[in-house]
Amino acid sequence: MLFDSYKLDSKKLDNRYVVAPMTRISAEADGRANDRMKKYYQRFAKGGFGAIITEGIYTDQSFSQGYNNQPGLTTDIQADAWKPVVKAVQDEGSIIIAQLMHAGGQSQGNAYTNETIAPSAIAPKGEQLGFYGGSGPFQTPRAMDDQDFDEVKMSFVDSARRAKEAGFDGVEIHGANGYLLDQFITDYLNKREDEYGGSVENRLRFVLEVVDEILAEVGEDFIIGIRISQGKVADQTHKWAGGEKEAKQIFGALGKMGLDYIHVTDGDATAPSFGEGSKTLAGAAKTYGGITVIANGQLQEKERAESLLDSGQADLVSIGTGALANPDLPNKVRDDVELNAFDFERILLPQAEVKDHELDAPIRE
Repeated sequence: MLFDSYKLDSKKLDNRYVVAPMTRISAEADGRANDRMKKYYQRFAKGGFGAIITEGIYTDQSFSQGYNNQPGLTTDIQADAWKPVVKAVQDEGSIIIAQLMHAGGQSQGNAYTNETIAPSAIAPKGEQLGFYGGSGPFQTPRAMDDQDFDEVKMSFVDSARRAKEAGFDGVEIHGANGYLLDQFITDYLNKREDEYGGSVENRLRFVLEVVDEILAEVGEDFIIGIRISQGKVADQTHKWAGGEKEAKQIFGALGKMGLDYIHVTDGDATAPSFGEGSKTLAGAAKTYGGITVIANGQLQEKERAESLLDSGQADLVSIGTGALANPDLPNKVRDDVELNAFDFERILLPQAEVKDHELDAPIRE
């Protein structure tokens, strides 16, 4: 099944392999994509991936940026800088989806402000990531007010429109990994006492409003997906308090929105996600969401990826660190060539920017 084609909205993918979004802090300081990023993404397309989801792209020039040298889609200048990247990927026969991200309280590098915002004035657990330029604990964010709500929603809508104008095949709304939209879903980060806090339904409300407004603006003939996780960048073992019941509420609501896919990420995509004998996160998304599911989490090995596809728990698989070590992973699997092991120090240290050796290494086409 890995090499079967797949129809995602109006786009045909040549296979079931997707490049997962991965922060690489290689844009210009002003948020413009550049030639290094073009070569980086083009290699995945040459290497056989049917679809590529970009790293998280910030959506406004106020609070959304999470990392220094992160790319943005906040102006026409930034959007224009993405056009050569998009064209390079599409010319190789792959589709490319822009991941739209607001860091919220998990921001650790912002060119526009030193303040952070979040659903509630609660700092994320853990510490900032050194290989992404941070250090020490996260600051305590300011709780969002009505103006913030309106501005964040508009920033997602405007960035989605710019992505479409830049030629992207779609956008992925980042609702995972502890960033702003996930902060609304997360019980210990969302202590609001209004209609956006408390119950699962209330904590999901702002996420659904963002989805709805993006769909209304650019949904026609344009892929719209969302990424969801339980774990976070700085709290990877977090689980939803309601377990699979909460998953049913979250995925059930998302499945009714008109999205084209749900992209779930877990430490091990093939393992039960809600306790022994429970569904995987992908399986829960498929059962309760009822739409296309992309699964992520240690799926670089052919047998593990095929097990999720063959069992109907997922339709597509996204590869993260395995793709960094093997930008030509699909072509290697096709030709039964041994995969390179992921070398954390060589690729992500001392900083996670794209390295020359990544761009210069031979690639199997």
